[in-house]
Amino acid sequence: MNRYTELAVQGYEKVLRCDNEQIDFSAWIAVHNSSRGPALGGCRLWNYHTDEAAFSDVLRLSRGMSYKNSLAGLFLGGGKSVVRVNLETVDRQALFEAMGDFVEQLAGDYIVAEDVNSTVKDMAVVKRKTKHVATVGASGNPSPFTAYGVYCAIKAACLHRFGSDDLSGRTVAIQGVGETGSRLAKLLYKENCRLFVTDINPNNLQQLESQILCTPVTPEEIVGIPCDILSPCALGAILNPNTIAQLNCSIIAGSANNQLSTEEAGILIHNRGILYVPDYAANAGGVINISCEIGQAYNRDKAYRLTADIAGTVEIILNRAAEQNVPTSVIADSLAAQSFGCHVPD
Repeated sequence: MNRYTELAVQGYEKVLRCDNEQIDFSAWIAVHNSSRGPALGGCRLWNYHTDEAAFSDVLRLSRGMSYKNSLAGLFLGGGKSVVRVNLETVDRQALFEAMGDFVEQLAGDYIVAEDVNSTVKDMAVVKRKTKHVATVGASGNPSPFTAYGVYCAIKAACLHRFGSDDLSGRTVAIQGVGETGSRLAKLLYKENCRLFVTDINPNNLQQLESQILCTPVTPEEIVGIPCDILSPCALGAILNPNTIAQLNCSIIAGSANNQLSTEEAGILIHNRGILYVPDYAANAGGVINISCEIGQAYNRDKAYRLTADIAGTVEIILNRAAEQNVPTSVIADSLAAQSFGCHVPD
C-alpha cells in the first residue's frame, strides 16, 4: 500500500514522497516548473545508499528537465521520479503498478517515461494505473534519439573547435556504453572515430566489443584518456574539481544528465580551455522524440528532424559563449531560463 508525503521545497512546484513497505521501496516525484506545460521526465531506479541521496537526485534531475525541455523549445515542463530500491530482489511488476498509482496522484501535472534501469515494458505496467505515461505509444525507446542528438552535438562542437564537423580520425572516450552510449559508439564508429570505452557493467563492454572495434579501459582511466572528445554517458556529477584536473580532451559532449557537480565546475572547465557542450542541450533527443507522441499523431521522421536541430542550438550556445568569454553552461542556463521565467543569478 502506497503512503504519500508532500514535501515543501523552495523553487519547486511540487515534491511528493511515496513509501511502500510491502514492495519495499521509497520513491520521489519532483515537479520543478510547469509554466511551459505538464512536467515530463523519466523514472530512475537506483540502489541509493540513503534517502538523502535519492532526494537530492530527484531535485537535480527535475530541474535539469525544466532546462532541457525549455532549451529544446518543447511545450513541456520539467519533472522527474526516482526510486530507491534493491534492483536484485524487487518485484518489478508490483513496483511499477505502485508507481502508476503514485504518478496518478499528480493528476497529469507529471508525465512519466523510462530512464535509468526502467524500460518501455515497465512503462506499459505503469499505464495500467495511469494514462500520464509516455514512451508506450508510437515513439517507443527514446535512446536512439538521445544518441543521435549527442552525435549531432559532437559534430557541431567539432565544427566550432576544429573548423570541420568531419569526425574521421577523431578520438572519442565514452564513459558508459549502456543503451544510449553504445548507440552513440556505433554512430561514431561509422564515422571512423577511434573509440575508448568504459562501463561499470562488463557485459555492456563485451557486447559492444563484439559489434565494433573499440578499446576498453577501466572507469578510473577514462576521464584522463588523451582524446579529442570525452563523452560522459553514465550517471551525473562526473565533472568535479578532481576529474576536471585530469581532463586531457578538447571537447566534452555526452548523454549523461547533470554532468557538472556544481555550477563552479563549468567555470573550471572554461578556464582550462575545454569546450563543454551543456548536457541538457546535447541529450535532448530522447525527450524531443517523446514529445512527438504527446497530443499528436507520432511522426518518426519529424522526431529525427527536430533532434537534428540540436546542432543549431549547440552552435548558438558555443558562439555566444565565445563572444562573451563566459562558460557555455552559463549561456545555456540563461537561454533556457528565459523561456520559463526563471531568474538565473549573474
